[in-house]
Amino acid sequence: MVIDSFSRRVQGVMVFEAKPGSYAMRSFLGRAIRNAGRATGHLITDKEGQFFCDGFRDWCRRKGISLRHGAAGKHGSIAIIERFNRTLKRECTRRIRVSPRRDMIRRELSLFVLWYNEYRSHSSLGVRTPNEVYRNLPPACEQPRFEPRPNWPRQSNCASPQAPAEREQSQTVQLEVRFLEGRRHLPIVTLRRAA
Repeated sequence: MVIDSFSRRVQGVMVFEAKPGSYAMRSFLGRAIRNAGRATGHLITDKEGQFFCDGFRDWCRRKGISLRHGAAGKHGSIAIIERFNRTLKRECTRRIRVSPRRDMIRRELSLFVLWYNEYRSHSSLGVRTPNEVYRNLPPACEQPRFEPRPNWPRQSNCASPQAPAEREQSQTVQLEVRFLEGRRHLPIVTLRRAA
């Protein structure tokens, strides 16, 4: 997978039948760059052979990418990708049965990445989602909030982050929980004014 360090947004994910070589990784990264619309200035990888070879270094040089490697065997040297892998295991692959078919594995990973980027807020990002940070959008939790309490002072402090109350007070709100493509481990939670 390819992750943008600033936004924590997953830019690409790929499943290989066997450990990929340098050419396969360059092809995958090339697709991720095309999808993002531009090449990154810096790339941090581990010291596996597909990244630690002349072909890969030359490819990075041609793309104008500064290549850096994490320290071999040192925990935290590629911390962002390690953290994402932990989240992927805890919140996805250890919760579902995954078919051994590569297309099915790729489908499940793609759904998780969609959910992770679009709906999963991160405390390290100030409760924003990766897409909100990547696209420079305000966090959804700072949008005007529903206020079901009829006599609650509009300027009253509420839980952080501070969000203004809507102009119209709502007497009843409804919590809606749906699941991305029916996947119970990928919840999408919405609060709506009840009809």
